[in-house]
Amino acid sequence: MTENDTEEPSRWSLIKDRRQRWRDGLRRRPRVEFFYRIAVGVVGLVVLGLGILTIPYPGPGWATVFVGLGILATEFHWANRLLVYARERYDRVMDWFHGQHAFIQILGGLLTALVVFATLWLLGAVDWVARIFGIDHQWLNSPFGLGP
Repeated sequence: MTENDTEEPSRWSLIKDRRQRWRDGLRRRPRVEFFYRIAVGVVGLVVLGLGILTIPYPGPGWATVFVGLGILATEFHWANRLLVYARERYDRVMDWFHGQHAFIQILGGLLTALVVFATLWLLGAVDWVARIFGIDHQWLNSPFGLGP
């Protein structure tokens, strides 16, 4: 008998068991399960879409992508396979990037900053912040007419 045989089940395994029982109950009600899967699909796709939109920005872009795929993976096998693949590729790319010369890493940071600035400019935020500081240049205005 091992040590683990005498221990109580972990909190995580109790949560997983409870979720599995709840999910089995849904399977016995096909119509409810159908709408549940649609709801999971919609929520997962919205979170995934937001994550994809925020990838170039500092912050939780990739984390949001993985959360969206994780939500979808609770109901769809294709999403689980995609989640595993995306996490593997992300880890490999980040390992490669962090192994590069400092110049390449700085260039990557500058490219990210350029994307963020361009987005803020297009949305009119650059002009808005400039006006707070009393700066009023025509080139700061969004070409879409957004902002103040």
